[in-house]
Amino acid sequence: MKKSIILICIILLLSQAGFAQENPQHVISLGFGPEINMNARHNFAGGLTLSADYQLPISANQFAAGLIISGSHNFSDTGVMETIGMFRWYFMGDDYTGFFAQADVGIHFITEEHAPPVLFHVGVRAGYRIPLTDMFYIEPYGRFGYPYFLGLGVLAGMRIQLPSNSSNRNNVNYTDNNINSNFDNNIDNSDSETDSDSGMED
Repeated sequence: MKKSIILICIILLLSQAGFAQENPQHVISLGFGPEINMNARHNFAGGLTLSADYQLPISANQFAAGLIISGSHNFSDTGVMETIGMFRWYFMGDDYTGFFAQADVGIHFITEEHAPPVLFHVGVRAGYRIPLTDMFYIEPYGRFGYPYFLGLGVLAGMRIQLPSNSSNRNNVNYTDNNINSNFDNNIDNSDSETDSDSGMED
C-alpha cells in the first residue's frame, strides 16, 4: 500500500513538472527595501537590501532561485556587505506568493579593525509575499544564521514577465502560415490568368 502511494505521488509530481515545462512562465522578481540586523558585535546595524530571483517553472509554481546583495552599518565602526545566493520554497501559497521558506549561502565582507575581512555566510529566511497587483508586491521577512545571527526587513518589488519561447514559436508559425497562404494565392492567381488567356485564344 505504501509503495502504491509513493508511486502515485511520483507520477503526480512528474506530470506537474512536465506540464510546467510545456507552458513555462519566465518571470523575474526585483525587490528593494530596508533591514535591521545584528551584523555588528556592538548594537544593531541598519541597511538596505536588493534582491533578484527567477521563478522556476516547476512543481505548481512554488520554487525560486536568485541573488541578494545587502549592505549594513552600525553607525559606528562596522560595515558589512553581503552577497547571497538563495533558494526559496513557497510552501503555503499560489503563483509565487504567500508564505515562503528560504535557504541562504554566501559571503560577508566586513570593515572592522578587529574582525576578519571575509566570513562565510549561511542562514535561513522566512516571510510572506503579499501581491498588491499582478506586477507589484511587498515582502516582510525575518532571517537567522551565521555570522549576523538575526535580521528583520521588508522589500517592495515588482515581477517582470519575460518573453517565452512558445510565443516566439507562435510568431514563427504565424509568419510561415502567412507565407504559405500568400504563395498558394499567387499560384491560384497564376492558374486563373493562364486559363483566361487560353480561353481568349480559343
